[in-house]
Amino acid sequence: MDRVVVGLIPAAGHATRLAPLPFSKELYPIGSRRLGDGTERRPKAVCHYLLEKMRLADITRAYLVIREGKWDIPAYLRDGSMLDMHFGYIVVESTAGPPYTLDRAYPFVRDAIVAFGFPDILFDGDDAFRSLLSLQARRDADIVLGLFPGDRPDRMDMVEVDGEGRVTDLVIQPRQTRLEYSWDVAVWTPVFTEFLRRYLTETVGSAAQPPTLSVGHVIQAAIRRGLQTEAVIISNLPYCDIGTPEGLNTAMRRFAFPD
Repeated sequence: MDRVVVGLIPAAGHATRLAPLPFSKELYPIGSRRLGDGTERRPKAVCHYLLEKMRLADITRAYLVIREGKWDIPAYLRDGSMLDMHFGYIVVESTAGPPYTLDRAYPFVRDAIVAFGFPDILFDGDDAFRSLLSLQARRDADIVLGLFPGDRPDRMDMVEVDGEGRVTDLVIQPRQTRLEYSWDVAVWTPVFTEFLRRYLTETVGSAAQPPTLSVGHVIQAAIRRGLQTEAVIISNLPYCDIGTPEGLNTAMRRFAFPD
């Protein structure tokens, strides 16, 4: 039986580091896309880059998890036909971080291979998801991380990998490190989807306020509890997070000029 692969994209953030913005940061226009025969262009929203890379890996279905008020995202992307894909939108209230946001998609992705990425991060490597899915199939890994040079370790999750490409640890925003690579995209199996749900239940427990977590925190816990985690280098250039003014300026310089 062919594996079912679905994209899963968290887009419920508030973009406080870029505030005020008149629209969702995932729709910030950077560069342009070709229309029809390629002679005409239109502005390209930042989230389009991630979705385009998913489509290049023959991923045709994706769920975007948004919060109330971010209606401009489905208004722009609509049903996904712009990218020859099919989109579903899951609407949530504000959460304590991306892991909680992702877990709201559990009923829709629990039996699928998940292709994950951040819609406000740009990176080089059109083969990213093809490479991740290929390695997952070959190694039967629970999680496969896509690696990029870590140019700001104190703001990133740095990845420790052994000589065979297996991830042995994830270090969250170290002040100093010998590690060279961070991660940005991933694929995972239902094993990790179930782990995410159990981990959040254990972590929240009876707490009045759920602790703020990143996706890296959950992956770190999964690695330390024995889930098979592999990695593949996607690019020799760092990824670019447009969620900060500095990152946005860098993205405009690197990605704003059409080919």
